[in-house]
Amino acid sequence: MENISIFGFEALWSPYFFLFITGCTCFYFFLINRKGDKFRKRENVSPKQMMYFTAAMVFIYALKGSPLDLLSHLMFSAHMIQMALLYLLVPPLLIAGIPVWMWKRFTAIPGIRQIFTFFTKPLLALILFNGLFSLYHFPAVFDFLKSGHFFHSAASIFLFFSALCMWWPLFNKFEDKNKLNGLMKIGYIFANGMLLTPACALIIFSKTPLYLTYSDPASWMHAMQLCVPSGTLSGLNLSGPEMFNSLPVMDDQQLGGVAMKIIQEIIYGAVLASVFFNWAKEEREKDKKEEEAYKAHL
Repeated sequence: MENISIFGFEALWSPYFFLFITGCTCFYFFLINRKGDKFRKRENVSPKQMMYFTAAMVFIYALKGSPLDLLSHLMFSAHMIQMALLYLLVPPLLIAGIPVWMWKRFTAIPGIRQIFTFFTKPLLALILFNGLFSLYHFPAVFDFLKSGHFFHSAASIFLFFSALCMWWPLFNKFEDKNKLNGLMKIGYIFANGMLLTPACALIIFSKTPLYLTYSDPASWMHAMQLCVPSGTLSGLNLSGPEMFNSLPVMDDQQLGGVAMKIIQEIIYGAVLASVFFNWAKEEREKDKKEEEAYKAHL
């Protein structure tokens, strides 16, 4: 295997993206600590919320700015790990880490409010994210999106937005008509797991390589321009992704599908357990209050 350091520091560590993520994190802490202005009536931000937001920022940089992003263009399995964590782990951390007053301020902006309200409807959000994720990994679509910066960036941003909308009904603290109760949340999680399964199964059980990006040297070189400066690429003697991946194409493809499914099951399982125990706790407290009210009435 060739050492990926030949692609250079910029391709490996994305310094401009690091500055962007650092700026977003600093802006977050600036807002939550700002006093004596229109945010005066906001609730306090807990250390746990700060930890969630910081973790989300660290994960975003690790997944899109570190060498893992470069590896995702060399190995399909790395790509699927990146996708699983970026769209299934980061959005709930962001939702939990950003305080309600900040979400309300953001969603009160004209235009954004209507868009956000529409796309966070549970059924629509459920179908939209899983449909887009499956469409993204349709071979012809996947290879097309890997062929240019604009389409790849636009698809990534919109897919992340759809993931945020998908997780919103489970984690938001708004009191609105789209809010799900405990039993509905459990059904929602199961539905997510089922809808994502066909895309994983297609990848795992395919008998042939699905993506030219990882099997055809010319397509691979074109896709590498998404993460490596063209000047750096032109100075390298590269034959194809097999230079950096010891796994055969089919094994790497199947490993990617399996990794996606395992990560999905772990994250959904953890969320399901949290939702179930919170729901059980709420029901116990509700029963206790009703019992106390009944005794008081007697």
